[in-house]
Amino acid sequence: MSRQRLTILMTVDAVGGVWRYAMDLASGLRGQVDVVFAGFGPAPSDAQRREAEALGPLEWCEAPLDWLVSGESELAVVPKMIAGVARRHRVDLIHLNLPSQAAGLSVPVPVLAVSHSCVVTWFAAVRQGVLPAGWLWQRRLNRQGLAAADAVVTPTQAQADLMASAYGPLPEVRVVPNTSRFAPPARRIARAMVVSAGRWWDEGKNAAVLDAAAPLIDWPVVMAGAAASPNGQAVEIRYAEARGELSHADLLDLMCEASIFVSPSRYEPFGLAVLEAARGGLPLVLSDIPTFRELWEGAADFFTPDDPMALAEAVNRLVRDPARRRTLGQAAQRRAADYTPERQARSMAAIYAELCPIPETLRAAR
Repeated sequence: MSRQRLTILMTVDAVGGVWRYAMDLASGLRGQVDVVFAGFGPAPSDAQRREAEALGPLEWCEAPLDWLVSGESELAVVPKMIAGVARRHRVDLIHLNLPSQAAGLSVPVPVLAVSHSCVVTWFAAVRQGVLPAGWLWQRRLNRQGLAAADAVVTPTQAQADLMASAYGPLPEVRVVPNTSRFAPPARRIARAMVVSAGRWWDEGKNAAVLDAAAPLIDWPVVMAGAAASPNGQAVEIRYAEARGELSHADLLDLMCEASIFVSPSRYEPFGLAVLEAARGGLPLVLSDIPTFRELWEGAADFFTPDDPMALAEAVNRLVRDPARRRTLGQAAQRRAADYTPERQARSMAAIYAELCPIPETLRAAR
């Protein structure tokens, strides 16, 4: 690695959206910032390992993720492991993709915590903030991590506001929208079909409302995504067509065939599937939550998230108005052009440089 550039340690996991975020960001930073990956949780596949190692060194740590454990004692080793990787690679800054990983972390370099989502804000949005006693340690640990960070990044101001409500005052928060390098293939003749995608077992994705609306909608509704979680949590889809979990490529192909994309989510810090649908020019019908208003106001139609009838009416208005579908799809595609990998990489590189300015003379001497 060149010591003429900033070197950062970035934490990753192989089981959630953080992996895609980290790989895309590291790819966008090539030539500006050198990245070392420290992985936690279940081991990556061989393909994932190759992808990461093509971008920078990868060390996989034998320690869990905070959302896969029952108590904080199981995470006690995490800060020591992060500090060890940072020391071995002489990094200039640590980028954590779980704020809890900053709790108890003692390092001589700046720490940036990125909050993609968390249990506490999920409960705030989905269950009106009632956090079960068994999860209180999550709030405590995340609060410690956020307080220890030199800066916090969220993908939307809506998520930052939810975090401030859940955790109290935060360090300086920067908003850097997520992005995707992917879009549905070039549109063929679209079918009379409505599509949606999500981890439907997650109550925050609001499967029940979309499923209840399906028989009221003039076109078939297809729900792509897992209906059962690895730990047995499940939702029954009775009226929509359940396609189950699809590969990313198959999901993009499905979007290409559809004429309308719906997201009924009640909790969504960003909403990557919405962005990918918009990049393909699909008209969007979205739940009226702060995140979606922030990102898609003027480029989508909205409905009250707990009202199946309102959802069905919003979709049916588009079904019956081809001109409006075209206009809305074009507006979504234009808005999606604001959320590019290049812009994300520039924004993050600027934050890194602000937190860790290294004079050129010092860089050359290292």
